[in-house]
Amino acid sequence: MTIRFTPSSREVSAALPHSIPSPGTQPWPGLIEAYRSYLPVSAQTPVVTLCEGNTPLMAMPALSDRIGRGVQVWVKYDGLNPTGSFKDRGMTMALSKAKEDGAEAVICASTGNTSAAAAAYARRGGMRAFVLIPDGYVALGKLAQALLYGAEVLAIKGNFDDALRMVQELAKDYPVTLVNSVNPYRLQGQKTAAFEIVDVMGDAPDWLCIPVGNAGNITAYWMGFSEYHQQGKCRLPQMMGFQAAGAAPLVNGHVVADPHTLATAIRIGNPASWKQAEAVRDASGGSFNAVTDEEILDAYRILALEGVFCEPASAASVAGLLKVKDQIPAGAKVICVLTGNGLKDPDTAITHSNNQVKGGLVPEPSILAQAMGF
Repeated sequence: MTIRFTPSSREVSAALPHSIPSPGTQPWPGLIEAYRSYLPVSAQTPVVTLCEGNTPLMAMPALSDRIGRGVQVWVKYDGLNPTGSFKDRGMTMALSKAKEDGAEAVICASTGNTSAAAAAYARRGGMRAFVLIPDGYVALGKLAQALLYGAEVLAIKGNFDDALRMVQELAKDYPVTLVNSVNPYRLQGQKTAAFEIVDVMGDAPDWLCIPVGNAGNITAYWMGFSEYHQQGKCRLPQMMGFQAAGAAPLVNGHVVADPHTLATAIRIGNPASWKQAEAVRDASGGSFNAVTDEEILDAYRILALEGVFCEPASAASVAGLLKVKDQIPAGAKVICVLTGNGLKDPDTAITHSNNQVKGGLVPEPSILAQAMGF
């Protein structure tokens, strides 16, 4: 397939590869069936799916123009997965394998997205879901999902790192399967996002920019690119990871005991996949950088001006791209990963939109026209 950019329209023209069904021919089967030969499943694996994956790769012409020098930018918008985040990719694998092993309950620690995905897929697979969250630090959109899906939510006095330690201990001693990213099947599912990028672009990008919290996703993307590279399907990109300045252990080189950022999805001070992420950085020639909450919010609003509504943590990838834009090679192809949907955190959108509702207006055309500036 080809991707064409013209200076006037800057539109993407793409033909889907034969392995992905074209619209109107057959339904997308979910990522396990789409990429079965690349995943540790068998004919006996009971696939638990919500038809996750196949999320859009969207051209960002205004963002490309901000960088200039012929750099072309796309976003991989995984906020359009069934529960609104990339976590669905890993959860279809984790829950399918848990069900194959006879598990009746799963458990996870979460800043929100993992809890929503675990609860949805557990419900789909006929299992119970237990979720530990840091009390007061989960966006309401995410908490609402977990509760409605039927998860048993336990809010602890502590942060995500405390919650992760607790679920690891509970999974050792009680009949529950841990489905955080320390579960190897999670990363197996998440690596399929890299496959999708190559299948659409025809190659890997020069740079992949990605938010980093627990560091499982950057590890999974590298797994996917590496597997395709071994088969001669793509080159290897530079992996550029971005953390919030108040929760940047990989940038600072030490655990952050009290992480803080409005980007709650990456508010993690001791990433579970720390060593793996450092290995990805070194192998790809990439780097880790920190972005402030103000820079994240600026990127969040910039994306919205292109019609893309992501959650704040997702915007860290774009904030980071803009922060290091002078380092991008001229003519490079860059993909920013957007991990979650903006509806996950409506409070942040309303508070930081630089816009407001014009309320209390009398329903008269002249009054409304005046409010509209006519």
